[in-house]
Formats: sequence, C-alpha cells, structure tokens
Amino acid sequence: MMEFIRDIDALPGERWFAKETTIEEDMTEYWGDWGVCSEVDTLKAVIMRRPGKEIENFDWEAARFKAPIDPEVFRAQHDGLAQIYKDHGVKVYYVEEQREDKPNAIFCRDLLLMTPEGAIVTRPAMASRRGEERYMAKALADIGVPIIRTVCGGATFEGAMGLWIDRHTIVLASGVRTNKEGYEMVESELKRMGVTDILHMQIPYGHAHIDGLLNMAAEDVAMIHASQVPYDVCDALKKKGIKLLECPSRIEAKETFAINFVALESGTVVMPGGNPRSQELLEKNGIKVIAPDISEIMKGYGAMHCCTGFLKRG
Repeated sequence: MMEFIRDIDALPGERWFAKETTIEEDMTEYWGDWGVCSEVDTLKAVIMRRPGKEIENFDWEAARFKAPIDPEVFRAQHDGLAQIYKDHGVKVYYVEEQREDKPNAIFCRDLLLMTPEGAIVTRPAMASRRGEERYMAKALADIGVPIIRTVCGGATFEGAMGLWIDRHTIVLASGVRTNKEGYEMVESELKRMGVTDILHMQIPYGHAHIDGLLNMAAEDVAMIHASQVPYDVCDALKKKGIKLLECPSRIEAKETFAINFVALESGTVVMPGGNPRSQELLEKNGIKVIAPDISEIMKGYGAMHCCTGFLKRG
C-alpha cells in the first residue's frame, strides 16, 4: 500500500528583479541634475569654496602664494566671480566646511573631476592641500551628487588634470600633480563609462595642470600655451576640427592666467582681467569675453577655472 505524502508548495522564485538602467538614466530621478562631459556646454551648476578663516594670517610662502593677500579683497573678488555665474543662470553651491590650515581650498577644480555619471573625488599631491578632498566629498554628498570613485591608495590625481572635449573624448594628464597610479585609476573609470578617446598629456616640469596650458573657448575653438602643449594633443584636437589659438604672450599665459578661463557656454568665457592681447585674440575669433579683476585671487597661482568645480553642463 503506497504511503500518502503531503505535497508542499515550492518556494517562489525571486521577484525583486533589477531595474536595468544606468546611473546616467537614473540621475535626475534619484540624484539631481548633474553631469559633465564638456568644457563649453551651457554651464548650469558649479561648486566653489568661499574663502573662510583659512585665508587669514596664513604663511603665504608655505602655501605657495605669490605674495601676502588682503582677505577682504580676496573674498570680494571671489563673490564677484560667483555673481557673474549667478547672473548667467548658474546655480552656485559651496563647500561650507573646510580645514583652517588649507588656504588653497578655494581652488575647487582640483578636488573633483565631474563625469556624466557623477564625481570622482581626487587626492591632491601636495602636502599643503592633502585633506581638502574630505570636505569636498561631504559637500557633494550633502547636495546629492553621486560619488562614483575616490582616488585612493598611493595614487594622486587632481581634477584640473582632466579636460573634457566631448562624451567620448577627454584630455587626461600626468605630471607632478598626478602619478601613474592615479592616472590609471581615473583612466579605467572613464573607459568603463564609455570614454573611448583618452588623449594623454604630459604636463611639463614647472607647470601644474592642463588648464594653465590648454582650454576650450567654444566647441571648435581652443586656446593653448603653444610651446608647452605636446604636439600629439594639438594634432588630435585639430583633427577633430578644433581651431587652436596660440596665446600671444608668454607673460599672459604664465603670469596672468589668460588660458585659465571658464566657458559659460560655447563662445562666451569669463577670463581674468589684465590679459589684453589674449582677450583681443579671442574676440577676433568670435568669442565673447567677460574679464573681471581677480588679481588678489591670482596671488594663489590660480584663476577662475581653478576656483570652479563644474557639476552640470548642457
């Protein structure tokens, strides 16, 4: 006689199926309106550090400033730059908290590289700047910017070592501010997100970042410090249909930061005042130029591109 065995229902299969979308597709629904893959698409959101106690009574030589600064003039010029952005419809966010021993923290560009998927938080090379990135990471998290990578280990990488050309093309540099490990860490992240054309640029001894040597003023116009940009990079840009304007003055290129401008949109830039030859060259080539006085800020060996972390373009 067959023994009766009570049937037991099988456990149901997993029903928590994945939502098969990318972080780019999810961005506005879950994070906000963030993402950058251009230097000239319409600028919509930036992050800056309004100078705080860190610029008061600091050792300007140890911090690698050119000269002592007037903190109130320094702040006023920074506020003026932020107001230009706001007047052009740009949302300005701030790193509200920072160490009081980091006067260079004003230069937010170095602390992140923004991508179409979110921010890569960097790891500054210089001891005088190490640790600033912690507060950039906090500020990004507070406003909802996804952090997709934090440069770590022995790697060094600073955000001004990346210059976007388009969604699939970036100039990525190595040099005193970015070592091989840091370069490869960021390179692999960019490749993962579909950047297929990574133009390596070796920063010469005596320079820090790309944005003092090469910058985009429009989709098809760049300005370069001609003797300091590798031929291979120039050739690649020319083959993409980009016109290269050679900065006409070595003094303006190196001392008054003519190339360290910010495009508000393709064909309109904010550049440091006091660069008449470079401004004239840009204007003759159809570029509208806004040129505020940021001479006090420039005592820190940086200008508006250095001060500005891009969060949203286009």
